[in-house]
Amino acid sequence: MVRIDPLILRARRLRLRRIVPQSVSRRVRRLWAVLRRQWRRSLQFRVVGITLSLSAALVLAFSYTVASLISNSVLQNRVTQSRNTVDTGAAYAMQELTGFTQNDDPSLPAAMKKIAPTLHGQLANSDAEIIMLRRTGNLNVFWPPGKQSNVMDNPQVSGMRSLVTGPKPGTYQQIATLDIGNGPQKYLVLGTSVAVGTEPLELYYIIPLRVEDQLIQFTGGVVTGTGIALVALLALIAAMMTRLVVTPVRVAARTAQRLSAGLLDQRMVVRGEDDLARLAAAFNQMAANLQRQIVRLEEMSRLQRRFTSDVSHELRTPLTTVRMAADLLFASRDEFEPAAARSAELLQAELDRFEGLLTDLLEISRFDAGFAALDAEPTDLVPVVRRVIDQLESLAERCKVELKIVVPDTEVIAEVDPRRVERVLRNLVGNAVEHGEAKPVVVTLAADGSAVAVTVRDHGVGLKPGEEKLVFNRFWRADPSRARQTGGTGLGLSISLEDARLHGGWLEAWGAPGKGAQFRLTLPARSGDRLVSSPLRLVPDDARADEAALIGETP
Repeated sequence: MVRIDPLILRARRLRLRRIVPQSVSRRVRRLWAVLRRQWRRSLQFRVVGITLSLSAALVLAFSYTVASLISNSVLQNRVTQSRNTVDTGAAYAMQELTGFTQNDDPSLPAAMKKIAPTLHGQLANSDAEIIMLRRTGNLNVFWPPGKQSNVMDNPQVSGMRSLVTGPKPGTYQQIATLDIGNGPQKYLVLGTSVAVGTEPLELYYIIPLRVEDQLIQFTGGVVTGTGIALVALLALIAAMMTRLVVTPVRVAARTAQRLSAGLLDQRMVVRGEDDLARLAAAFNQMAANLQRQIVRLEEMSRLQRRFTSDVSHELRTPLTTVRMAADLLFASRDEFEPAAARSAELLQAELDRFEGLLTDLLEISRFDAGFAALDAEPTDLVPVVRRVIDQLESLAERCKVELKIVVPDTEVIAEVDPRRVERVLRNLVGNAVEHGEAKPVVVTLAADGSAVAVTVRDHGVGLKPGEEKLVFNRFWRADPSRARQTGGTGLGLSISLEDARLHGGWLEAWGAPGKGAQFRLTLPARSGDRLVSSPLRLVPDDARADEAALIGETP
């Protein structure tokens, strides 16, 4: 037989004790989490829970009150009957012992033994366990014989004897749990004094309360069972009634979700003519109106996109003819008079602007129609950034803006469409130069393992709160009256935002009045990846330092 070390057994017991409470605790926490989730999400669960709690409290209070009243009534009746019996027995004992004037009369014990069975026989149901006549010393008589004679020495009733033998005569009572030979039971103990000689005798009745205790327990069980059944019935009624209200609400919620998902033909079933039926009818009417409006707006949007695309294409042919004539005039402007030469230059500039507007409109129409395609390929973004800076160097010189570039010393490879990325950067840098107020513009390129980012920072007029979202709207301008250096179309940032989204990237703006603005383009390093962070901060470090200084913190 293998013997296991007691220390090992003890260690196993301790480990088991730790594991069991932990598993119980986990189950309790899991159950609590489920209940909390149901409480937050289910209106029916909350209504049933509140109804169950309140009804349980009310039924508990009612049951306690009813049980207490019944118990007190049963015990009071028993006490009243027993007190009458004790008073009758005391009167009979006093009558039988009238002739005994001496306390040490030798015939007194025999008389007491004769009186005790007579008193027991006077009981209506003969249900008293013990009738006791006693006096200080050994003058004690018990009936029926064989019962425990030390019952009055029990701590629960011993204090009553001092009242019986005290200066105030009367009948005293006490309910106590005693064991006098039949096991622990509840008894009603009554005691009074019988005047015999100079020292009275003490008369005690010890009456069992078996019937009364059974009746009280039965009543308590009936009241408790009725209360539980009533609470369960109330909970069931609450669940059924709330289901009548919650079910249409849930149907309305599911229908609204389908409507928001684009299923515009979804409707609720209308039953009856009550408030819920009117709610369903109103909901269906609202859905029908929304469907008509959405279809109308979609049709208008489709017509608008088609009109923009058709007009852009149709204008290409006359524009080409006008461009040829304008180029001829512009090439011969030196032979014209000054006014005519200036007109030729203006015609050339406006045709360039018009052609750019048509190009942007065509690009926007392709995005709206969903025809824009991404030609992603591994591209080093450092030459792309430098090429954009070189292209806008002449514009920066005219605006007296210094262009600064911060790029890594190594290659920054990402799977992007270089044509679209270059167009985005050209729009961002061009806007920064235009609004730079003759202050430096800084272009920063950075990368990490999952994304690449380019920021364009200017120190011009900046953006007001809320304008960082409006700048990407079509044809939006922060200051329409402000003279523009480049004559842009107002579509550049909108197209740039669509190009960034086509890559699965972000295009964001930050600005503050008088502190300039910063735009950040973030693209995934691998085409199709999902962005979670950017290698560069959107808020510039100098702006963060100024904000920290204002609130007295370290940036």
